[in-house]
Amino acid sequence: MAKNQDTASVLAFEKKLVPSDGYMYGTQWEERNKNSNQISLKLIEKSVRGTISNRLKAAIKSDPVKLNAEVEKANLQTVDSCALAPEQDTLKLHFTLKVLGGVQTPSACNNALFKESYSKAVSAYVEKEAFKELGKRYALNLANARFLWRNRVGAENIEVQVNALNKNSKQSWVFDATQFSTRHFNHDDKQVAELGERIAAALSSADDFLMLEINCFVQVGKAQEVYPSEELVLDKGKGKKSKILYSVHDIAAMHSQKLGNALRSIDTWYPEFDDAEKTAGPIAIEPYGAVTNLGKAYRTPKDKQDFYTFFDKWARGTELERVEDEHYVMAILVRGGVFGESDK
Repeated sequence: MAKNQDTASVLAFEKKLVPSDGYMYGTQWEERNKNSNQISLKLIEKSVRGTISNRLKAAIKSDPVKLNAEVEKANLQTVDSCALAPEQDTLKLHFTLKVLGGVQTPSACNNALFKESYSKAVSAYVEKEAFKELGKRYALNLANARFLWRNRVGAENIEVQVNALNKNSKQSWVFDATQFSTRHFNHDDKQVAELGERIAAALSSADDFLMLEINCFVQVGKAQEVYPSEELVLDKGKGKKSKILYSVHDIAAMHSQKLGNALRSIDTWYPEFDDAEKTAGPIAIEPYGAVTNLGKAYRTPKDKQDFYTFFDKWARGTELERVEDEHYVMAILVRGGVFGESDK
């Protein structure tokens, strides 16, 4: 079968938002800006006698003897946990974020015709939109501290300090994260606009970058539990630890992937976003709009709202119906990935 002239079977894009792992420290709210009072948090191993609380198999439920024996026995388990010290009331999360330009050029592409039409489409988007909408949304996800995930809940105060570290263009911002919603992006804030413009400028560039340092302070209460990332352990053999948390060099930490997922949770353009019954709020930018903790994909190929449906037309010079669809396509390219298609 003849090979399609503009089909790229090898096509890949490097991610343009590159977060580090997030490192966790304990301190006191009033002393939060004194580095000497910030102590790295370590994981604690606990062995506890729990109870059986999961649903039982049908074979056990139908046997009264086995049923009583099952629900009465103890559930012995060993788990990791992490908490502030008794005198500490504030969690500090520290990470860096590099924003890269160069989305105009795929990191791998084996078809010159496709590459040419793609580059024209990106150049037109940069000229028209200049990544302003995406820059603003990424900035808001820094300002609202969405990257804290569970640590954001029940906090008395949350302060996000963002520092641009580029030589000759240093700049700093301080945000009260409690003033920014995580449910929408309809904020008009001068500092967010400034940070968004710096991010947009880096994304629009051919080969420039922006280096950000983020220090977030969360007043959760003295000795309270905090939540590093949990490791996915596929083989939890009998007698082994049932929950394993993440640490780096003996410092409790959050996965860079988890931080990246929060920062790119800007998709409010999927069809069910405005449906009060079905919406999941802003979801992470994904080719099929998958939200794994809900077991649902919000952009299915059947409804022609997935990335490939839009990208295959847009990259070959066909205009999309809505500018929001262009924002979505570009956000996927900023996310990066392997998107080659069959040439058969």
